[in-house]
Amino acid sequence: MSDLTLLSISGALRAASTNRLLLAEARRLFGPATHVEANLRLPLYDGDIEAVGIPPEVQLLADQIDAADAVVISTPEYNKALSGVLKNALDWVSRTKGSPWRDKPVAIVSAAAGRAGGERSQFSLRLCLTPFRPLLLPGPEVFIADSSNAFDADGHLKDARSIKGLQELMNDLRRAAQPA
Repeated sequence: MSDLTLLSISGALRAASTNRLLLAEARRLFGPATHVEANLRLPLYDGDIEAVGIPPEVQLLADQIDAADAVVISTPEYNKALSGVLKNALDWVSRTKGSPWRDKPVAIVSAAAGRAGGERSQFSLRLCLTPFRPLLLPGPEVFIADSSNAFDADGHLKDARSIKGLQELMNDLRRAAQPA
């Protein structure tokens, strides 16, 4: 184990989603670390709920982001954009105290059924993250197309080019997370 903490966030709630498989591969390729998986089963953002107080599960997510040395987010593509679940989580975290995303190394990957592999969802996620000022890694871009056929029976990516890109991205994320 290393002293690094990697937080993984899946924009898909389904337990068997290919985005969860992709995050498992990302964690494996990131290497030794304390691996924490975020839970995005949060209430829908509502100012009336916020007026009563930040829900504990939202505060936990913000605290996990703040405590992580690096974050990897895997987003599906829902109607040409990031999932509502992921956008809701970003909206909630923006309402917590402090700036948990500020200068945080963040890598984005995507797995989708379509031939572009979630390209538009990554673009929309980058737009949504920009105001929080994380250290967004520019690439290599990892888009897993036809994702239901992209993993073997053990949950590993089958395509050598995808593995190479994900390994390079995780190496870059690890370097960005290392203390100066």
